[in-house]
Amino acid sequence: MALLRDSSEAGDRTKGLPVDWSLAARTAARLMHPGPAVPPAEARRAVELLREHGATAEDHVRTLTGLGAGLPLLQADVVDRASWAAAATSGMAALTASAVLPGVSARVRSVTEKTAGIQTGAVLSYLGSRVLGQYDPFGGPDNGGRLLLVAPNVVAAQRALDVSLEEFSLWVCLHEATHRLQFTAVPWLRGYFGDQVAAFLSAAESSAMGVLERLPSALASARGGDGLGLLEVLQSPEQRAVLDRLLALSTLLEGHADHVMDAVGPAVVPSVETIRARFTERRRGGGIFDRFLRVLLGVEAKMKQYAVGAAFTRAVVDKVGMAGFNMVWTSPDTLPTRAELSDPQAWIRRVAPVPA
Repeated sequence: MALLRDSSEAGDRTKGLPVDWSLAARTAARLMHPGPAVPPAEARRAVELLREHGATAEDHVRTLTGLGAGLPLLQADVVDRASWAAAATSGMAALTASAVLPGVSARVRSVTEKTAGIQTGAVLSYLGSRVLGQYDPFGGPDNGGRLLLVAPNVVAAQRALDVSLEEFSLWVCLHEATHRLQFTAVPWLRGYFGDQVAAFLSAAESSAMGVLERLPSALASARGGDGLGLLEVLQSPEQRAVLDRLLALSTLLEGHADHVMDAVGPAVVPSVETIRARFTERRRGGGIFDRFLRVLLGVEAKMKQYAVGAAFTRAVVDKVGMAGFNMVWTSPDTLPTRAELSDPQAWIRRVAPVPA
């Protein structure tokens, strides 16, 4: 599919960071396949649908959730895979702008940044063939947020699922529009997320000794865990506390978006049940190598986040309604903890008790 929009914004923001984000974007662009061969007329139709739905999906989401009244309806950017990688590196550069490598020379830092840039680019090349859309709260002009829809991947998934392109593209846009609304309708959320990432990075230990000491227990934990055991046990206690908050927030955001896209669906996407069933099955699929990479990169854990977060949202909405659920957005103190995500009643008792 032809280049839909050039998003090479990573450029000058990479100076002094622990990752050479420009190199990461270039590496990803070189390694990733451009996508399926699509006749020009079909490609134009896909782009038109994504642009149309990217601008209107949020209206449906607002009606269901009650969030965002009075905010402007914003456009989405329809991009190809390489442009998604460039935009992703730009957003990550902005998010990690305050991160530095402590106690190393400029020469060593330069080598480390380039090595990390190549490794990150390789990861992005894998993810870039699978991401359907993304809302980056730190991307776009002035780091004010940007919604991206990756046209080649939407078309590839739609073909694999054998569903309507019009309905599938709207379904995808409902999910991503929910993410955008979460950050635009909840004023404190963007700053909170950025603060948690900064806290996580600042808690990183400069010495490798602590990691080596924890490695045996980390490997044991990872054998039977959910893909997060190795990551969590390797962290310092300070990092684990922040990681808990980040994982809880990510699980809530992803699960809420999954719930909303299906709840809105029947009114505007008649085949939503078929799409969801086939899409869920496709998430589980892939060969041995693909499944290994998903575990290695944390994608398997991400899939579990969707299920846990959606179950939490559904249980709370069923018990206290959407207005009661929206109390989750009141402040950081009303966000569910990781334990509460698996026990919605505990969150309801703490934040949104049902009147006697």
